Amino acid sequence: MTIAVRRRPGTRDGLEPAFLVHGLGGSSRNWSSLMALLSDDLECEALDLPGFGASPPPDSGDYSMYGHTRAVIRCLEASGRGPVHLFGNSLGGALVVRVAALRPDLVRSVTLVSPALPEVRVQRTALPTALLGAPGMPRLLARMMGERPPEQRAREVLRLCYGDPARITPEEFSAAVAELERRETLPYFWDSLSRTARGLVNAYTLGGQHALWRQAERVLAPTLLVYGVRDRLVSFRMANRAGRTFGQSRLLVLPEAGHVAMMEFPELVARGVRELLSDVAAHTGPSSDD
Repeated sequence: MTIAVRRRPGTRDGLEPAFLVHGLGGSSRNWSSLMALLSDDLECEALDLPGFGASPPPDSGDYSMYGHTRAVIRCLEASGRGPVHLFGNSLGGALVVRVAALRPDLVRSVTLVSPALPEVRVQRTALPTALLGAPGMPRLLARMMGERPPEQRAREVLRLCYGDPARITPEEFSAAVAELERRETLPYFWDSLSRTARGLVNAYTLGGQHALWRQAERVLAPTLLVYGVRDRLVSFRMANRAGRTFGQSRLLVLPEAGHVAMMEFPELVARGVRELLSDVAAHTGPSSDD
């Protein structure tokens, strides 16, 4: 397995490690603003999941939730940095829940930004994302998207993810267009996107101990839950259920944020993370590596 990892060095020695996992169609760059703000607090690393960002597709061809979860666990094991402060957005949030439930020894705290946990009533604006996993969709989407300029497609994706599109800076828009053009030259782009979406939808149907909400109940680490009221992909109404499910949790609801609060309001998310870190330090003391 080959995994690309983006590192943001801390401003001083001895900072505790953090590991960040992006959402469907995203990359480690989604965490850049937050990582910069937390450089006085944490030694941050963000991975590109297999088939996304700068990571090649998995040799096994496994894009299931368990396949991606194994990738995160193997990265943590190989680095020897655990236990870490583990972050996840959207799909990455669901993966982080699985990691924290299965391997609590690797996790010191959990921060979930709009985690993709099953909803009884899915928002209509989220349905196209779910349909990405339907058979034949990669070929159809590639043909449909090829008929529209990349600037238009990048703008539509950003508008879907941001609560207030006016907050999209020219630099962010240019970077999104460039990244979209780069990804579409990759022969595995649509396949990795579609099969990962299918894996997420399949995970929603699992019952018993493998159900995502059941695994959330098993998360022992202190948890920060971040939800945006304007999220078009994960309803902020799930915040109440999440708050009841995670044993040690604090809730941060941002009225103007959408699906990627760490990109729209990184200062507010960083403040919430620092409060979580203070709680962790007060209740557990320094990590064993200090």
